[in-house]
Amino acid sequence: MTLGAGMLVMLLAPGATAACGDVSTWQGPFVFAKEAPLASLLSPADEAEKSAARGSRGPSIVGMWSFQFVSEGNTAHNPSIPDGAVIDFGYTHIHSDGTEIINSGGHAPATQNYCLGVWGQTGFLTYEINHFPLGYNATTGALTNLFNAREQLTLSPSGDSFTGTFTIDVYDTKGNHVDHIGGNIEATRVTLDTKVTAAP
Repeated sequence: MTLGAGMLVMLLAPGATAACGDVSTWQGPFVFAKEAPLASLLSPADEAEKSAARGSRGPSIVGMWSFQFVSEGNTAHNPSIPDGAVIDFGYTHIHSDGTEIINSGGHAPATQNYCLGVWGQTGFLTYEINHFPLGYNATTGALTNLFNAREQLTLSPSGDSFTGTFTIDVYDTKGNHVDHIGGNIEATRVTLDTKVTAAP
């Protein structure tokens, strides 16, 4: 709880610049990923039942998901981000028209916690998302950074979870590349039976 409170204070500090995927203010203490994102995982029996109920339609990535972005390979970043640290978490909704939206739990609304993207299927159970957050100064409201988050995802055969990788590239308002991080994604489908669990 102390780690979580410390990270939230850091992310929500007045005057901070942040957005979905902002890396400019990340520093310890870090919160480390749990086995599942915000929403609880289904038991294997429940997964099998829900998969069978879907019948011949097969699994689809369309729907609402509880997700975590988890750092990997960013120890050389300044500041260093340890493997396993939660970069962001929240909910994403992937729409049938090829668009998606994220409600970021790791960023304050004043700095922008909603961001938009597009997605496409790249193979059997594999998908790609191209996502564009914006970052604002919490005090002045001025646009501070542009972001491009890219995700490579693999949907489980049951259709109730996905995993994958992400990269986030950060640009200043003139389009100059100023930062880069990456890691892994974990997500579980939100259903009528989903219950809230503790935040990371």
